[in-house]
Amino acid sequence: MEIFNTFVNQLDDEELSIGYFQQDGATSHTSHASMPEIQSFFGDRVISNGLWPPRSPDLTPPDYFLWGYLKGRVYQNKLRTIDALKANITEEI
Repeated sequence: MEIFNTFVNQLDDEELSIGYFQQDGATSHTSHASMPEIQSFFGDRVISNGLWPPRSPDLTPPDYFLWGYLKGRVYQNKLRTIDALKANITEEI
């Protein structure tokens, strides 16, 4: 919950009052311990497990285009070092 509390502490009043909290369906994110804490800040404005199927394009559009596209561009040449990988990532971003 420390990570969640750090996240919430950086939000402004508008984000806390009208913003939505979106998360994936990972077990640690939807546990009986974490969900009450999340709902105490966001109420019914939580987009979570069960509302959309996993990997739904409505929930995570970057997963369906951006990351695959970037991965293809970054790895188009045979990289041999971490420095070469970092350079390719930086260039493509």
